[in-house]
Amino acid sequence: MVIAENIHKSFGELDVLKGIDIHVKEREVVAIIGQSGAGKTTLLQILGTLDKPTSGKVTIAGEDISLLSENALSDFRNKHIGFVFQFHQLLPEFTALENVMLPCQIGGKTDKYAEERARELLNFLKLGHRLDHKPSELSGGEKQRVAIARALACNPSVVFADEPSGNLDSHNAKELQELFFSLREEYGQTFVIVTHDMQMASCCDRMIKIKDGLIEQ
Repeated sequence: MVIAENIHKSFGELDVLKGIDIHVKEREVVAIIGQSGAGKTTLLQILGTLDKPTSGKVTIAGEDISLLSENALSDFRNKHIGFVFQFHQLLPEFTALENVMLPCQIGGKTDKYAEERARELLNFLKLGHRLDHKPSELSGGEKQRVAIARALACNPSVVFADEPSGNLDSHNAKELQELFFSLREEYGQTFVIVTHDMQMASCCDRMIKIKDGLIEQ
């Protein structure tokens, strides 16, 4: 599902990634771990097409993303990639339902389809009673579940999550961990998760540890 080959990333004279090779299979749940500054988030942004490597190649769902124009890349991102961030990034003026509908609407789906898909996901995530609530009316755990529903709205090939439990208490973090696996079972989803939460990481199919810009063997 995701292949990264010899990924290097430099910012000026600072080499952050020094030759990363990663293969993620379809339906895998993979954790990327390592100390702060190791290059985890930089790698996730490159894998998720939000940043470009200095050199190296990323292939997602069989597509070499380096060959895509900016418009084609935006379209590919909308159709194939979901993102979950530590701080949710929900739009405060929209309800939970409207936030989850947005990716489908941006992707050109009808409002009817977008609403049906959003309701399906929010009901699966046990948020059917919170559809009309805005983010300010939701708990931290509920906001993160809305963010996950939004990430899944377009049925992406892979979901990239950056410290998804970093802003949650231990109870909600454990629920989130279980949720990733139930989503994998229900929707056949692939997840790549950057995390400091070793309990979450240890439950994933694999852990990839990055140290000083390299994968630690």
